[in-house]
Amino acid sequence: MCGIAGILGLDGTAVDPRVPIDAMSACLRHRGPDDHGSWQSPSRSVVLAHRRLAIVDLSALGPNPMLWDGGRLAITFNGEIYNFRDLRDELE
Repeated sequence: MCGIAGILGLDGTAVDPRVPIDAMSACLRHRGPDDHGSWQSPSRSVVLAHRRLAIVDLSALGPNPMLWDGGRLAITFNGEIYNFRDLRDELE
C-alpha cells in the first residue's frame, strides 16, 4: 500500500517553509519503496508527498503526485484500480 503525506494551509495561507515534507515522505519509505514524489501549489497552501508501492502497474507511468495543467493541478492517488480492465472496456 502506498503512503501519502500532505499539509493544507487553512484559509489558503501558505504552509510554513520549515515544514520538512521530504522528511515526512522519507518516514513513509516502508509504505512505498518503488518511487516517490512531492508537489506544492504555487501559493504553497497545499503540499503533497507520495511513496509508491508498484503492484499492478510496474511501469514508470504511475508516478505520484499526478500533475495536470502544466503542474498547476495535482492529485495523489493511493491504491490500484483493480477493475481497470472492466472500466476501460466500458469507457472505450
